[in-house]
Amino acid sequence: MSKISAFRPGLKTVLKTTTVAGLAAVMLATGIPARVTESFAEAVSVEGPQVASFADVVQAVSPAVVSVRVQSDVKPANDESNFSFNFGGRGFDDLPDDHPLKRFFREFGGPDQFHGDRGPDRRFGDRGDRRGRDRKPHLRPTSQGSGFFISEDGYIVTNNHVVNDGSAFTVVMNDGTELDAKLVGKDSRTDLAVLKVEEKDKRKFTYVSFADDSQIRVGDWVVAVGNPFGLGGTVTAGIISARGRDIGSGPYDDYLQVDAAVNRGNSGGPTFNLNGQVVGINTAIFSPSGGNVGIAFAIPASVAKGVVADLMKDGKVERGWLGVQIQPVSRDIADSLGLADAAGALVVEPQADSPGAKAGIRKGDVITALDGEPVKDPRDLARRVADIAPGKKVELSVWRDGQSETIAVEIGTLAGEQIQAAAGAEEAEPEAPASEQALADLGISVTPDDKGLTVSSVDPDSDASDRGLKQGDRITSVNNQPVKSADDVVKVLDSARKDGRSKALFQIETNDGSRFLALPIDQG
Repeated sequence: MSKISAFRPGLKTVLKTTTVAGLAAVMLATGIPARVTESFAEAVSVEGPQVASFADVVQAVSPAVVSVRVQSDVKPANDESNFSFNFGGRGFDDLPDDHPLKRFFREFGGPDQFHGDRGPDRRFGDRGDRRGRDRKPHLRPTSQGSGFFISEDGYIVTNNHVVNDGSAFTVVMNDGTELDAKLVGKDSRTDLAVLKVEEKDKRKFTYVSFADDSQIRVGDWVVAVGNPFGLGGTVTAGIISARGRDIGSGPYDDYLQVDAAVNRGNSGGPTFNLNGQVVGINTAIFSPSGGNVGIAFAIPASVAKGVVADLMKDGKVERGWLGVQIQPVSRDIADSLGLADAAGALVVEPQADSPGAKAGIRKGDVITALDGEPVKDPRDLARRVADIAPGKKVELSVWRDGQSETIAVEIGTLAGEQIQAAAGAEEAEPEAPASEQALADLGISVTPDDKGLTVSSVDPDSDASDRGLKQGDRITSVNNQPVKSADDVVKVLDSARKDGRSKALFQIETNDGSRFLALPIDQG
């Protein structure tokens, strides 16, 4: 019986067979072998959403944005004292000729010159005939910021605090060109200034224009261009975070808040909308560290436009002036005066011989409207009065003694650094007088004086203390009625209670000025 064995090819046989088959598979019909191409996976590629780029705006506006370098006079110090040199009991002349100090002063001027042929008028630091006391002061760099061309003939807008106290100004364009400029005018109240490039060849510059910032909404994109830390043209982007910010820099505060990165050196630089128009001028940042934290403030175009036009024309800004010290109307003050709304501007004191005083405005009046338009608050009134041409007559609606009256006023001219509107400041705390009378219901003790009642003590747990009344403050009136004694105060409060009022308006005078304070009177 025969055995049949199954054929099982070995590994080598299989490899040889598959290799031959593979070569045969890549042969062309002509018998010429074809080249084998390796295959790889494709690189990752994702089609993301199309996001608007700021590149077109930046390319268009960059030639109009400049860096501003400021130099100031640095006068050399001189020795105007009676200082005398004494080296271990020896006079300067007793030192050896080769002594290091004697060589130094001989070279740079000093004590050995005091007794020479130049006489006693020589001062330390003089160098022979070349450097006397009459030498010109040095110009030294003192600040730098940003700015932008607002006209083709070379007018530049920047911040007042950038150029303030400067003697010489240089603007650096985005292509590195440096040009000398002169100061045309500045306005400290809005922190704006205008420079003019001094060009002999009447070169025309790329310039930008102001936007209508009333159309700007919170959340709109903006682009800031400037010179942070002296680095030159730098672009950042962000949004309008808020409008109408009051940062306490002055009576005309009405800033745009932006979150674009703004740092030191950006001051005076523009913030653009996506149409390439200036919506604001960067002027301040809020920063605990001194660097950008996403809170920057820009002067709105609506404020800057008129100020810049005045500076370009006259080198100064002419503003209307009412001449009254005013403060906000809180809910408590409104209740004490019987006002329905906590709005308007409460007159603390009309200034002597001011337009407001001449027209009959009194302390305690609340200005509620100007030419029929409601007044929101003191800042609103200050800005609107400032925009009125001096000499123009306006009508003010005032709330006085529980009813509305109309007063005609001829607006004056704001001169110098007069403050048109001011809030209350911290009060001084003089020593308490010896004699006191108690007003226990209000948590205060008072003593009469020739101008009213001096607050001699305040209960720290009272409403008066919570509202800022301090020892040493003087109460001159209650509900616009003069008071000279505690009995006068009690009579006014009783009358207010009969009228159904829960608060009374106290006029307080301190060393820093006068203000009004509303205190609850419905205790007990």
